[in-house]
Amino acid sequence: MANPIIHPPWHIPERSVTPEHVFRNRRAFLKELGLAGGGILGSAAALQSAESAAKSAGKYPAARNPKFNPGWRLTDASIAGSYNNFYEFTLDKQRVKDLVGNFQTSPWPIQISGLVEKPQTIDAQELVDQFTLEERVYRFRCVEAWSMIVPWTGFPLSKLLEKVGPKSEAKFVRFETFNRPAQAPGMLRLPNYPWPYFEGLRMDEAMHPLTMVVTGIYGKPLPKQHGAPVRIVVPWKYGYKSIKSIVKIEFIKEQPKTFWETLAADEYPFESNVNPKVPHPRWSQATERVIDTGDRLKTLPYNGYAAEVAKLYGKT
Repeated sequence: MANPIIHPPWHIPERSVTPEHVFRNRRAFLKELGLAGGGILGSAAALQSAESAAKSAGKYPAARNPKFNPGWRLTDASIAGSYNNFYEFTLDKQRVKDLVGNFQTSPWPIQISGLVEKPQTIDAQELVDQFTLEERVYRFRCVEAWSMIVPWTGFPLSKLLEKVGPKSEAKFVRFETFNRPAQAPGMLRLPNYPWPYFEGLRMDEAMHPLTMVVTGIYGKPLPKQHGAPVRIVVPWKYGYKSIKSIVKIEFIKEQPKTFWETLAADEYPFESNVNPKVPHPRWSQATERVIDTGDRLKTLPYNGYAAEVAKLYGKT
């Protein structure tokens, strides 16, 4: 998820937690989740989560899907991990990695609700254990006109949707991330933002084979700055649509508002497909800067995925 800088009045210039941390921080973490006083039950949950995390870590690196292995030069992993838009922590991309140390990502309950046959709350590690993971090399394009090429690990979002059974009335999927100002200092520094971060997709976009539930990158579990423990990646859309650190997935009938759309609808509309012919109100989208080389490249329609997704929008 690459969140853009917005115009005034809000415009401002610019891995997994060890079991020891799980136990040391369990009480404060459960309190923040509204589960304080769980006692033995809380300790058991933390232990189960730690054991599940250890088991899931054995899934990395996952086999690369040959259909998504185009032979592109990957962005340098250290640079990709040091250049992150995550406003919950800071607006400074290069400082995010230094401010995520107190962010607790295990246990991590995810609530699945709304117009769905099997509503449930499941821990992120339990979720990972239910699916076969694969690695895919994708282009990633930020609305700020920079880009990278990275190997994501995860599984198609469609597999999760098929498992929980959206009802026929469900036309959209709404996602929401965490709300923990004590662990994410940027949330306190930007009080006028409508926290927590939220995003949405049409059901056909969510079901598309390219849309991924991502749990890892560069052959390892997601680092916190990349959206641990679970995020979404929608490669043909601008990066802010690929929401990080998900805690809620809701199936709904009406098109939901999204975080940046709420703040600046003219700059960040719901659809937000990569389109070099439609400039952002404050800069061109015709080209992009590759973050590790500085090369300036022509931006491709739908970020290079037009053959797969243009038909979703009545285009060929």
